[in-house]
Amino acid sequence: MIVTYSASNELRLYRAMLKWEGTPVDSNTQRPNNSIAVPSVQLAHIEVEVPAVVPSPSTYVIGNEDNITNNANGLFALTHLQVVACPVDAPGGQTAPMILAVFSCLLHNIHGRSHLQHPSVIARWELRSVNQNLHKSFDDIVSKKPRNPLLPSTELNRQADTYFDRHIVSIDYMETGNIFAITTDDGNIAFYDAKAFTPLSGVEDIETVTSLPQSGFTFPAAISPSVHISFSPSGCIAASLDEKSHVQMRVMEHSFGLEQDGLFNDGKFMSALAALTMAYCRACSSDSNNDDILMIVIQQLNQDSHKKFIDEVYRALSMNVTVEQDKLMNNPYILKCFSMQAALGFKNRLERRNLAAAVPWLTLQLRQISILLTYILHFNKAGADVECYDPETLRITLGNVKWALDLAKYIVDDLFEISDNLNSQSSSQDSGSSSGKLYESLSTILIISSIPRSFLRYICRGLRGLTNGFRNAMNLSNESYQIYSQIVTVITESALKVDVYEKLLATVESDVKHAYQNAGFNNADRAAPERDLLINGSIPPVLQPAVTAILTKTVPMIRNEANPMYLFLQDYSWLGVGDDKRADLFRHKYEIDILRKVLIPLDESRGAVRPSRRCVRCCAISEEIPPKSMAAVKMLMRTAVLRACTCGGMWSMSNASNLRGSTTLPGWRQPG
Repeated sequence: MIVTYSASNELRLYRAMLKWEGTPVDSNTQRPNNSIAVPSVQLAHIEVEVPAVVPSPSTYVIGNEDNITNNANGLFALTHLQVVACPVDAPGGQTAPMILAVFSCLLHNIHGRSHLQHPSVIARWELRSVNQNLHKSFDDIVSKKPRNPLLPSTELNRQADTYFDRHIVSIDYMETGNIFAITTDDGNIAFYDAKAFTPLSGVEDIETVTSLPQSGFTFPAAISPSVHISFSPSGCIAASLDEKSHVQMRVMEHSFGLEQDGLFNDGKFMSALAALTMAYCRACSSDSNNDDILMIVIQQLNQDSHKKFIDEVYRALSMNVTVEQDKLMNNPYILKCFSMQAALGFKNRLERRNLAAAVPWLTLQLRQISILLTYILHFNKAGADVECYDPETLRITLGNVKWALDLAKYIVDDLFEISDNLNSQSSSQDSGSSSGKLYESLSTILIISSIPRSFLRYICRGLRGLTNGFRNAMNLSNESYQIYSQIVTVITESALKVDVYEKLLATVESDVKHAYQNAGFNNADRAAPERDLLINGSIPPVLQPAVTAILTKTVPMIRNEANPMYLFLQDYSWLGVGDDKRADLFRHKYEIDILRKVLIPLDESRGAVRPSRRCVRCCAISEEIPPKSMAAVKMLMRTAVLRACTCGGMWSMSNASNLRGSTTLPGWRQPG
């Protein structure tokens, strides 16, 4: 739909149609390489409206109506015109399209016209499809040919005008077109329902939640008048530009149930939480950025409310926490939910995440390594394609293989320690009451929870595939052969063999399955304890028998097949999971490249030479090293980390001040 407004006050509506020139190509025949389809745009005139006065003479002025009718079009000028699409997910159902126009009185016309009370008016037209019928007198005429039904026509139905006592600066969609954000020249923002075009003044019905403004979210009052405004993707942050070119940023606020008399209104709190959940899920479904929503949650909610928000998002997105292993990497909500949970538990780079945030954060790393190994094995299976043998691709694979194996060693070593502590306390009378807390470690939750355990098992299969693929690799360059041989050496000479680690995971999966069966849980019943395991970082009662069996039977069984002393003495600081002094010292000296899994020393000389990019959500860093080959670029594109981090956050320049001597670009939360 295209709408125009002429100088003679004619509102015309057109339908744009895309037509492909040239003869149609048979689907069974292949199009020639030099054949290019050229599209052409055709406009079909639908309707024209010539209103007597726009805006219509009504209550927006006081004075002689005849003079108003003759001079209104000279006073007001069109400042905004657009076709409003149908909001599909509107509370009252899908509505008809609408034409929205803003007419404002020019500033030089206001002076000397004291009778003008409303300098801006919004005029609306509703597009309706009307069936055409012939007059009844034509029914008596006998036709020799069958009568074809007439096509429906489009009519413009003028709606009531809306008047404003300030000039309108902009009109923006929010919440997938369900509401309008109207900004006036004083900088204040008002919200209107898109269907009825009624103002949203706050919480009227706590049982019904349609958008953030409807549930009571508002922007703070503007400090200075605005000439331009821009909103974040979810409409939670507004950046306005004033007459002095100063930028003012405002974030939506809510009382979250705290009344003026100091009492707490649980209904308003749950309404606000539901609105945030709805906005986040809408952003996930439309694949748009949702960092502005997380900013509100981080700044305005406490830790207990974070858990409630995470739980609501899991339920709203129908997050399948027991999804099959083959569907894990293609599940879009695993990335979005785990990324949100890891971001809410992040404080700064120098402080370790809590248990509820560390599990999803490590799961995201395991997911990315699984995707990388899938990419390598897919091309390695072909044999003739040398794309996976690119040196840069193999270097990235080498770093990720080292990281995955060290995480496996850390998990097994931690399980050995927990098993020893459990056996030493087995004779204590209080062991039954304290065993639940004893189970709650990062390693235990990683192997008990179905999603990270599935990624761990898939990585084991990928490591075996790399070893077997090296025997059949052909057309390797000298550099590729050296790197690939390092990968195989790291795998085969590891203190923890892949088959031993894989046997541990298989036994754990069997113990978990039997625990659910003994408790009478079916596949649908498993969702609740699995979700509680991920959100709260605690072992649910139904899985405690499985953990006991793992620590008392499975772990001692594999002790003789591993090297406990070597696993105990190895340094796991670069995994980012430790909280001892050695891990704390490591965080002050190094950072880890999130994609290549290599160390980045924190010294100014290196930072000034090599640019780096940092994720705006998880604050992970990656050195900006230009790929040396097209194969490496394809690998980064196919593994979805060329423009986004492994958590799904966008990249930003990290050390711009060191490189250019200018102001550092804001991209991450500072430590402290």
